[in-house]
Amino acid sequence: MKLCIAEKPSVAKDIAEVLGAKKRNDGYYEGNGYQVTWTFGHFCTLKEPHDYLDRWKMWRLEDLPMIPQSFGIKLIDNSGVKKQFKVIEKLIHSCSEVINCGDAGQEGELIQRWVLLKAKCQAPVKRLWISSLTTEAIKEGFQKLKAADQYNNLYAAGSARAIGDWLLGMNATRLFTKKFGQGKMVLSIGRVQTPTLAMIVARQKEIDAFVSEEYWELKTIYRETEFTAAIERLKSLDKANKGLEYLKQHPFVVTAFEIKEGKEGNPKLFDLTLLQVEANKRFGYSAEDTLKYVQSLYEKKFVTYPRVDTTYLSEDLYPKVKGILEDLTIYRNLTAPVLAKPIPKSKAVFDDKKVTDHHAIIPTGVSPSPGLHVEEKRIYDLIARRFIAAFYPECKVSNTTVLGTVGQVEFKATGKQIIEAGWKEVYANDKTEKKEEGDEEKIMPVFTVGESGPHAPLIHQGKTTPPKAYTEASLLRAMETAGKQVEDEEMRELLKDNGIGRPSTRANIIETLFRRKYIERRKKNIFATQTGIDLIDCIQYELLKSAELTGNWERKLRMIEKGEYQLDTFKQELIDMVTDITREVKSNSFKAIYVAPEKSKGPAKSKDAASKESKPKEAKEKKPKEDIAIDTLKCPKCKEYLLKQGNTAYGCSNFNQCGFKIPFVILGKKLSDKNIFDLLSKGKTAKLKGFTMPGTEKEVEGKLVMDGSFNVGLE
Repeated sequence: MKLCIAEKPSVAKDIAEVLGAKKRNDGYYEGNGYQVTWTFGHFCTLKEPHDYLDRWKMWRLEDLPMIPQSFGIKLIDNSGVKKQFKVIEKLIHSCSEVINCGDAGQEGELIQRWVLLKAKCQAPVKRLWISSLTTEAIKEGFQKLKAADQYNNLYAAGSARAIGDWLLGMNATRLFTKKFGQGKMVLSIGRVQTPTLAMIVARQKEIDAFVSEEYWELKTIYRETEFTAAIERLKSLDKANKGLEYLKQHPFVVTAFEIKEGKEGNPKLFDLTLLQVEANKRFGYSAEDTLKYVQSLYEKKFVTYPRVDTTYLSEDLYPKVKGILEDLTIYRNLTAPVLAKPIPKSKAVFDDKKVTDHHAIIPTGVSPSPGLHVEEKRIYDLIARRFIAAFYPECKVSNTTVLGTVGQVEFKATGKQIIEAGWKEVYANDKTEKKEEGDEEKIMPVFTVGESGPHAPLIHQGKTTPPKAYTEASLLRAMETAGKQVEDEEMRELLKDNGIGRPSTRANIIETLFRRKYIERRKKNIFATQTGIDLIDCIQYELLKSAELTGNWERKLRMIEKGEYQLDTFKQELIDMVTDITREVKSNSFKAIYVAPEKSKGPAKSKDAASKESKPKEAKEKKPKEDIAIDTLKCPKCKEYLLKQGNTAYGCSNFNQCGFKIPFVILGKKLSDKNIFDLLSKGKTAKLKGFTMPGTEKEVEGKLVMDGSFNVGLE
């Protein structure tokens, strides 16, 4: 019997249908020589400090740095996880072959490898590696199963990332908390989180320190065309008035007139970051929300694998492009011009050298169902139009430059006219596209060199403006290029290996900074809070804050993925760095700071203690609801989407697909957020009173317990 292990129940169901494993058992499907089971996200995690040494349970400076002799893994403490793992473990020990059907990426590889390691798998392992979940893709993937060893480097990179985050996160967080934090405040430090915050703080300080200055520019109107003086901005109105008087005494003379034809290249296909940037610009969606929407589209088979960092397609996809375009029937009017001719095979689209494990995000050709949420429709539309536009001709433009003089002062004016719209036809009716480009046509009259005439000079008054605050779009770009301001797409591609974080993790990093109140949103802009500024100011060790140096670590992780760098070397470098940081910070003196505690750590325990020491009424008043922010927690079932508060229950944001919910009232008892938090984090509550069993009015007491199927019962 061959055992397939998928990363989600929904994916397992799709695979089982394709394989003909139609019998549903407890925790797996079976049939036609296959068993198909599943995890639901991370089942295993690296061991915590106290799992290595008892004394590491306490946060003490003298115990730092904590460097385990070797790193181990353990099951996550969740009853549902433990129950499903037993199913997987039993199936692994009785199968002839395991087929790893985890998500086809670094995190997916790590999740499944740790499960196989924990289950002590001895069976041979194959790897299913697919870029979409369509029936055709699954069938093709099973016909071309890969050797598991082919992905050893990917697993090594995932392990290196996890170990690196443990070494720095565990040690630096305890180090800075005990050295600079007050009371029970936690100063959270992370390998990617901290340099990201440092970039935001640096921008915030630039904005706060900026002093606006007035300036004046000389302009003139000649033949209904506005020209600007090619001199430095004037710092005083007096100089501007003198310049204006000078211009009035001389005619305008055209000294040069040039029209150049140019091309505007087609927009790149989407990688995840580029999609998140575009969705934030267009619709104001957060990076996390965009990832959620595109992941849902992927699981519904409408788009290809989204957690990618390439904007290219592999050359073997070229024969399939025509079929995909033909299947995009709702875009028939846009695809018709492309399908009327041979599909171009451009290096700007197809390049094997720029594709690693996956290609850019494109439609699969499966038509979206009418019931899609509006957010998913918008994301799908972005992806579909970008895919279609890639095969249109380039946009041809005419760029006009006119130079002139008024006395001794030189003037310049430029204009642009679209000759052939090309790929811009795909966005012809898109007002947002035009607004974002700021690319309105400016048609200019024909000028003759040497012509001269009267003109209308004027003074334009302006003010210097501070640097722009980060938006999620510009912050994602900055993370991708390790803080370098890059507009050129080709240069952006070259810098990707040195970006901080991965496409799939950047959204979560940004959300973590929000949750910890280190940053805040004001409309579309992101600002550092005083807490965030204080935290960065207390970190004297520059390496922790440097986006460029953190980007260098990311490059080494990618090199491990390619087999060009060793995990042990990377680990030793981090151990040396953590040791250096610890030594330096311990001997450092710096003003203690106060930072708000993380929402997800400790509030339940401290609130219980408070309630025992106070009167019931006082305890109730002292329970700030925001301490237990359930809507910041991920669904325990699908492990992907955040929980959402409804009218009668907390449920998965993707409830229609996932189905997970916890009602506010169970067996006649209204649950507190603390009760629900305990169910989510521990799988059970403390003993509670006030339950009423069906058919009786007698109240009973007991513990609510969540089983492996995520149903809640009383025991």
